[in-house]
Formats: sequence, C-alpha cells, structure tokens
Amino acid sequence: MKPLLELNNVSYAYHSKSGETAALSDLSFQVFPGEFIAVIGPSGCGKSTLLSLISGLLFPESGTILYAQGCVRKSSGYNRMRPAPAGRRRKSGLLPEVSDKSSIGYMLQKDHLFEWRTIYRNILLGLEIQHRLDENALARVNKMLQDYGLEQFRDARPSELSGGMRQRAALIRTLAPDPELLLLDEPFSALDYQTRLSVCDDVAAILRREKKTALLVTHDLSEAISMADRILVLTKRPAHIRTILTIRFARENPDKTLSGMPTLEQENPDRTPSGMPTFEQEAPDRTPSGMPTIERKASDKSSSRLTPFERRGEPEFQEYFNYLWKELNADEQNL
Repeated sequence: MKPLLELNNVSYAYHSKSGETAALSDLSFQVFPGEFIAVIGPSGCGKSTLLSLISGLLFPESGTILYAQGCVRKSSGYNRMRPAPAGRRRKSGLLPEVSDKSSIGYMLQKDHLFEWRTIYRNILLGLEIQHRLDENALARVNKMLQDYGLEQFRDARPSELSGGMRQRAALIRTLAPDPELLLLDEPFSALDYQTRLSVCDDVAAILRREKKTALLVTHDLSEAISMADRILVLTKRPAHIRTILTIRFARENPDKTLSGMPTLEQENPDRTPSGMPTFEQEAPDRTPSGMPTIERKASDKSSSRLTPFERRGEPEFQEYFNYLWKELNADEQNL
C-alpha cells in the first residue's frame, strides 16, 4: 500500500539572536491511508512543530515530506523561525506549489469558534475562505450536522454549547473541506476528564465513519493507546523517534493469535525489550516502513473495533501504558 504521508530524515531548529534551538532531528516515518497515528514525547520535544512542518506552516531545514498526491516539501534552505518569502521559495524550486491545499485539515487545542458567527457559519468558514461553498459541500456539511447531533444547534452561538459540543463543531469544520489527512494537536486538552472520554469516543467514531487518516499529538498516554493504530514515541529535544509501537487488542483481532502486546517497529529491528510479548502473525508481510500488516479475513469488519472507552478496560491496555511510560522516561533512567 502506498503511504499517504512520508517523512524522510526531517530536521528542524528554531533560530533567534541568542542562538539555535534544535527541535527535531532526522525523523523518518510513514502514514498509510485510514491509519490513526498518535505522537507522544516529553514536553517541549517538538511534537507541535512536527504538525506545523507537515501542514506547511513551517518548512524542514533538511529532509523531505512527501504526499500521496505528488506534493513534495523539501528543506527551505533558510535558517529562520519563519519560512522564506513565497516568491523566493518557488523561484528556487525548493517548494513546488501545492496542488490541493485542502488535502490537510488542522484541528488545534482550542476550538477557536467565533462568537459573532453561528455554529453553522463557523463550520462553513474554511469553505468560505477556499471559495468552495458549492451545493455538494453544503449538502455534506448539513449531513454531518444531522449525523453528529448538532443540527438543532446550527443557529446557536458557541457560548451556548458545552465544551464537548464545541469540539464536535470544530471537528466538523475541519472535515468540511474533505481533507485526506487530519492533524490533531491535543484537541481534548481543554476539556474536563469526563467530557474528554466522551469526546474521544465521538471523534474516533466520526473519523472511522468518514474514513479519514489522522495524526494526533498528545501528552496523554491513555488517550494515545485508546485511539491509535500506531504510536510514535519521541525522545527529548532534539527529538528523534525512539519507538514506533503498533497497537492491537485481542477483541479487535478475534481470528489472530495474540500473546500480550504486538511487535515493535524500531530503527533497530533486532531489539526486543525484556519481557515484551510479541504479536504472532499468520502473514509476516511488512510494509516498506517495516510495519507488520494483518491480512484480515472477510469476517473481520471495521465494526469489530472497540471504542476508545472500551479499549481502556481491556487487559492489554495497562501493559501498553506501562511500556510507554518506561520508554518516555528512558533518558532519565539512563543518567
């Protein structure tokens, strides 16, 4: 399967008068269509910077970012906090014009709904900016409002909605231009714990129903395990990938033999952590990135996937949590 997104040896540093702060170092990974990827790491390691690079808000100082539709983002060649002027970038040939600027949706930590606009007009904002308010787009938005329980609040103001409903509206706004890839930058961090659990289930269900590929940045290990297909663990700054962990639960794979936790995908494939169970596969096929794949039988439908809340109650959940906690604290343990 061809990846939807591929990063090859991407590095980035912030520059100021006081010096250089390296944020990311030599990151390489792939994201495949339909995957939900979570990115975790220590505070300040560059997780949000990674999303800014993928979205094009920043440009890598070295390496390339490849998209399935043929767009390539190479290093900018500029040691600045902001990208070089657009004319200079295109003149040098380093950054081809993006053919479809709506291919990526970016959902931030706060919903950023405008109080002077109704929920419906907030949702249409991206389509308005892109001049895409056609009949098909409006029909799609109206259907999502009905499907996801916001139809009766379409004329309400953001202050009249609960935090969870506001986040749902923000997600629909992000989905309205029909992006291929969604970038989620801690979208639940501003919610209380109970609301966060509910919204996680809502968002996961919506993304599966809309068949979207997503990349989530979070500090919450439980959130990552409950939502993701794979988890990228970053080191402290300058961040590189310590581990890529594939998440599988026995109840989601009833036709497979699951002995504890699944196989790790790492830079060193021969490394097997002490006491780390592996996932026995009938088809040891691997993708170009080294990620083990599962050949699903006809009976193994997407509807068998557990909700994030249900995953939290599974026996594998605590094992994943303990392992990821150790990985995140490995630097301190090695001091």
